Parts: sequence; C-alpha cells; structure tokens
Amino acid sequence: MKFSIRMATLEDVPALQKLIAISARGLARADYSEEQIEAALRGAWGVDTQIIRDGTYFVVEEDQALAGCGGWSRRKTLFGSDAQMGRESELLNPKMDAARIRAFFVHPDFARRGIGRWLLEQCEAAALDEGFTSVELLATLPGERLYKRFGYEVLERKPYPIGQTIEIEFISMRKSLSALTP
Repeated sequence: MKFSIRMATLEDVPALQKLIAISARGLARADYSEEQIEAALRGAWGVDTQIIRDGTYFVVEEDQALAGCGGWSRRKTLFGSDAQMGRESELLNPKMDAARIRAFFVHPDFARRGIGRWLLEQCEAAALDEGFTSVELLATLPGERLYKRFGYEVLERKPYPIGQTIEIEFISMRKSLSALTP
C-alpha cells in the first residue's frame, strides 16, 4: 500500500469531519477525557473550510481511504473549525508573523506510519515558499509529542474553554524555518 497526498477540496468536508472525529476519539483518549474530546469536536477540532478554500490543507490517502489531514495557514486564526468562536481571517505578514500549522489528524489505523511528519514537511515547505520564516501552532497533548520531535519549542501551556464548564489544555509552540532554507 502506498500513501498519496493532495490538496483537500470542499467535497472532502464530510469525510474530513468523520476522520477528525475518529482520530480524536481514537488517539486523544490517553490525554483527554471523553467529555473534553466531545466538547472539542464541537468547535476546537474540526474542519476549517477557509484553509481548504485557501489551498493550504492537505489530505493523505491510501487506496482512496483518508489516512490523515493537516495544513497550514497564512491567516491569523490559530486553531478551530468553522464553528469555533473568535476566528480571525486577516492575512498574516510573512515578514513579521509566523505562519500557522493547523488541524492535523491521523486515522488511528494509520498512526505512527509517518503521515504527520509528511504533512508537516509539506506545510513547512509551502509556508517557506510564501516567505514565512517561522511557524507556530496550538498543539493538543498528543500532537505535542510529534511537534517536539521535529524542532518545535513550547512557548506556553494553557487551558482553553471549550464548553461552558469544560477546558482543554493546549500547548503554544513555534519553530524557525531558517534551518530549511538553502
């Protein structure tokens, strides 16, 4: 079996929503409670159609089955689906701002097979091509392990409200892309 990568389309949205839910429920259970996962799936974790329309969101497939997804953004919003409150669609300035790494999810059946790394490499290269010199993200607890392996530094850990009485811990992380420049 061989993986392929392509840009996500709006037609992928229903399948992406399913993939994200399966990924979260399958891979985040060791770090978050069921209540936190379900609350996060109502806004913090989900499909952001803006980055699909921007052409900065990828899907990885194996024999046409979605194995993973993830992207980057040139917009101010740091995380969240279309349902997330407080979204900011203003464009970032590559000379001053860090591009955003966004919404990485891998199907549990395909976990630990290099999909996250491959997506990350694609996103970092694309951001670099557009003139960004650094990237930042808001990692989940399971995602933190991936990002640390590839040079991301923890800036801050903090709880975010994802429901009226529910919080989830996210980790703000950043990486310089200067090592990737020729």
